[in-house]
Amino acid sequence: MTLLGRLWRDGLTLARLPAVTIDLMLRETRDNDPFYERLTRAFYAETRSRKRWCPLLRNWRYGVALCPMPPRFEDWLARIEPAARRNLKKAQRLGYRFERIRHNDYLADMRAIHASAEVRQGRMPEALLRGEVKPCDDPPSRTNVHDYPYFGVLQNGVLCAYAGVFVCGEAFMIEQLYGHAARQADGVVPLLLSGMARELRERYPRAKYYLNEMYFGAGETLRRFKRKFAFLPHKVTWVLG
Repeated sequence: MTLLGRLWRDGLTLARLPAVTIDLMLRETRDNDPFYERLTRAFYAETRSRKRWCPLLRNWRYGVALCPMPPRFEDWLARIEPAARRNLKKAQRLGYRFERIRHNDYLADMRAIHASAEVRQGRMPEALLRGEVKPCDDPPSRTNVHDYPYFGVLQNGVLCAYAGVFVCGEAFMIEQLYGHAARQADGVVPLLLSGMARELRERYPRAKYYLNEMYFGAGETLRRFKRKFAFLPHKVTWVLG
């Protein structure tokens, strides 16, 4: 497709975006560590800021890739594409398992994952590609309304894919997502996304929306991957709450 064709298609999609309102539930941070109040306020401030290339538009407003989560995990599983279900089942057959992880237990594995591909959706930053992974000192959350958990896919005790998620009121936002390049064909990232969808439904009942960054601005391959797992572009109104 030509550049003009892509712009025309994106313009039509933008004009028809479904709209959602997401409550970040700042009020619920009062019983939690102050870290989560600061994190919630910082993210809300980001949603109120303007795009440098177009000051008329706010960040995190148009084209947020998200999936409104149905009541049951099984309903989400039925919503994703058949190829996505085949991918995650392949990983399970090969002996991979999903679990919640402690970030600091897998620093070396995370570094190996980062270094496994110099180009993902663009070239990896040099600091991420070559540098050490720093330990995480986030305080544990005292509620299931705000949290910053890490999840991983492992085989024989080795971390092969991982994600960091900011749980903020009604939003379950993937902020980091990496898979080892040599394991991608095994379906490790689909298994990771599926496991996190189950965690959302079972551990974080206030979360209504499963977010995977932005849709517009991503390349065609990444857009296709997002659609495969029901992360579709939306217009979002953010409420600090």
